[in-house]
Amino acid sequence: MADLMAEQVRYQHAISFTPLHRTFMAQASHVDLGRLTDESSLAAIRAAMTQYGVLVFKGQNLTGQQQVAFAQRLDGQLHRKTSAAVLGKNRYGDEAITDISNVSGDGDILSAEDRRRINGISNRIWHTDASFESPAGRYSMLYARTIPPVRADTEFADMRTAYEKLDEQTKELIDGLDAHHSIVYSRHIMGFDFSPEEAARLPGAVHPLVRRFTDSTRPSLYLASHANRIMQWPIPEGRLLLKDLMEHCIQREFVHFHEWTQGDLVIWDNRMTMHRARPFDDVTYKRELTRVTTLDIDPVPVH
Repeated sequence: MADLMAEQVRYQHAISFTPLHRTFMAQASHVDLGRLTDESSLAAIRAAMTQYGVLVFKGQNLTGQQQVAFAQRLDGQLHRKTSAAVLGKNRYGDEAITDISNVSGDGDILSAEDRRRINGISNRIWHTDASFESPAGRYSMLYARTIPPVRADTEFADMRTAYEKLDEQTKELIDGLDAHHSIVYSRHIMGFDFSPEEAARLPGAVHPLVRRFTDSTRPSLYLASHANRIMQWPIPEGRLLLKDLMEHCIQREFVHFHEWTQGDLVIWDNRMTMHRARPFDDVTYKRELTRVTTLDIDPVPVH
C-alpha cells in the first residue's frame, strides 16, 4: 500500500505533453495508466485533451479490465452499444471493450469473407465513434495489443481548426443545422448490410453540425461518414453539403497520423476530431486493438 501511495504522489503534476502537429495531437511523457489514480494527474490529462484533442501514451501494459477502469476514472460512463455488439459474442466478456481486431475468438485471422472483417474494414472511412448514438461518444481510448510487422496507421483530422478555416458565409450557413448519423447508412455505402433485426438495434441519432463546449472556447465541426442527411434540408442538398464539408476537413493541413507500436494507447476526443484506420494486409498479418469509449454525458442539445 505504501509503495502504491508513493507511486501516486510521484505522478502528481509529473505528466508533460509534447505537440506532434502544429494545431493538435501530443505525446505524453511516460506514465503507467493502469496504476494512475490521483485526481491531479487525471485532471492534467483532461486539460491536455481539451488543448490537443488527441493524446498518445507509449509503453502501456493493460489488461482489458484495467483499460475499462482507467476510462471510467478519466471520464465516467462507458459506451456499450457498438455495431460489433450486434454481430456476435464479445471475446473479452465486456461490451465496453470494442474488439478492433482481425482475429476470431480462437485467435485465427478472419477470412476475407467474414462479416466481422467486412464490418471492421469500414473503419477505414473517416468517422467519429458512436455519433450514431445519443449520447454520443466523447473520449475513445484505443490500445495496441498485437501489432503487425507492417505499417497500419490511424489518421486523425482536427475538426476545430477545420471549422475555423471555413469562410464566414459557410459558418453562417451551417450554424443551427443538425445531421442524422446512422452506422447502418455508412456500412451500406461500404457494401456491408445489417440484417433487419440488427438494423433495428441501430436506429441512429441527431446531432448539431457545429459543436460548442463548456470546456473549450473553440467550436468544432461534428462530422462522420455516418452523417447521412441534414434534418432541416432536403436529402440531396443536405448530402451535397455534408460531402463538401467532409472534403474540406480532410485536407492535409488538418490531418496527422499515428504509427502504432506495441503498447501504445491513444485517446481522442470524438467531439473535435475525426479518424480513420489506414489499410494493411489484414488477411496475412494479425492486428489486435481494443477500444473503450466514454459517453458525452453533457451533450449539446439539437436545435
